Amino acid sequence: MTGALRSAAREALAAIGASLEGAMPGPRVLETGTVVEVGGGVARVSGLRGLRAEELVQMAGGALGIGFELGAEHVGVLLLGGAEAVGAGTTARLTGRIVDTPVGRGLLGRVIDATGRALDDLGPLRDVQRWPVERPAPAILARAAVSEPLLTGIKAVDALVPIGRGPRELILGDRQTGKTTIALDAMIGQRDSGVLCVYCAIGQRGTDVARVVEALRAHGAIDRTVIVVAAGDDLPGLQFITPFAAMSIAERFMADGEDVLVVFDDLTRHARAYRELSLLLRRPPGREAYPGDIFYLHARLLERATRLRAELGGGSITALPIVETQGQNLSAYIPTNLISITDGQLYVSPELFRSGQLPAIDVGRSVSRVGGKAQYRSYRDVAGELRLGYAQFEELEAFSRFATRLDADTRETIERGRRIRAVLCQPAHATLSPADQLVAIKSALDGLFDAIDAAQVARAESAMRAQVRARCPQLCQRLDAGASLDDAGWGELMAAARASLREIGGGDGEP
Repeated sequence: MTGALRSAAREALAAIGASLEGAMPGPRVLETGTVVEVGGGVARVSGLRGLRAEELVQMAGGALGIGFELGAEHVGVLLLGGAEAVGAGTTARLTGRIVDTPVGRGLLGRVIDATGRALDDLGPLRDVQRWPVERPAPAILARAAVSEPLLTGIKAVDALVPIGRGPRELILGDRQTGKTTIALDAMIGQRDSGVLCVYCAIGQRGTDVARVVEALRAHGAIDRTVIVVAAGDDLPGLQFITPFAAMSIAERFMADGEDVLVVFDDLTRHARAYRELSLLLRRPPGREAYPGDIFYLHARLLERATRLRAELGGGSITALPIVETQGQNLSAYIPTNLISITDGQLYVSPELFRSGQLPAIDVGRSVSRVGGKAQYRSYRDVAGELRLGYAQFEELEAFSRFATRLDADTRETIERGRRIRAVLCQPAHATLSPADQLVAIKSALDGLFDAIDAAQVARAESAMRAQVRARCPQLCQRLDAGASLDDAGWGELMAAARASLREIGGGDGEP
């Protein structure tokens, strides 16, 4: 036993010696400076002549900052926390590290901030690496065409404004119109799709973030989601880097060949935080007091969303940035910037929201530049007729407000359009499979709900969908898998829908 212990001790000493071989102890050079002025989460520091852009700066007392403004006499440092412990005369030193964030599968199901501090009660982070928050966007030749749909489970989106895996789709509208709910439903819709999600909250209240976390947990999507939070009372420097940290987390998954959905809620607050920082650093203000590089700020963030070529892993990042408008003004500075950067937009109308049309997506003002390229053939079979019929209905409905007498055909078109609109209504967090969506939309287009009062369409539609799936399981499985149906298949589905409506007392099911 003694001999074995001696042998183990010799091996340990040999290993220690090998690890120390070539290591020469010596002094370590640390560059330090002194805080001259601090306020609003920004510190001016003298003496840090070797500071690099985006380098972490350690303050006495533990506070961290980011080198942001490099001047001849002083440097501007964005504080990430602990600003109350920083004052004039506080010592600052360089760390040699560029600001980074944790990445990896160990973040799934966790709530963190951009620096990697856990905000939940699940203990320290495990199985993570650290990546810089700022990374170059993939080169053009590394990108693949968008061809695979990202199904949200929302009828109005998947049928009329389809989103693919890889592009950037803006969600914009006035305050309190359901923008976050649409993005949250899109994340819930990925729970069985294999798509991972990253939710980035910028300047949100703690109660709003808690509601998002609870909704994801209640619908079984929290284990495939990372929540990155910069609260409204956090320093503007932390709010500034948070969306870039969220994108780095998504890029780590994309590098592993995963498809990722990233929600930025919202970039209006991000722009305001950047404006605040720029004004504190005395940068020249431009339109609406925003700095001149505000467009580049969001462009370099959103351009990192793409689909990689198959030889590079084939992963993708789909971005859903949210922006708030005021008084339905789509021509404001930040909304127009983001509209020009993104590949389409979902416009959420306050009029539709007040009238109870939820989700309140204005189909006429919404657009997807990807279009049918990222849509199943079965959706394309009904989308053209739906878009044309719905646009015709909205025009006739607006005209009918000024007309005293309408002919029978016009009245029939308006009544059918009202039932189509009722079918496009959808409760929050009630995402639907492709088969359920298509059966409901096709039934409305064929007039199966014409004999039903518009207020009762939602009840009849829900019961009808369940019965059609029970009667035609194979056809529904084909639609869920993305296959298209021939005329005989559609005829069988519509016959089952008519029979179901007759059984549930929703009229005779005949147009």
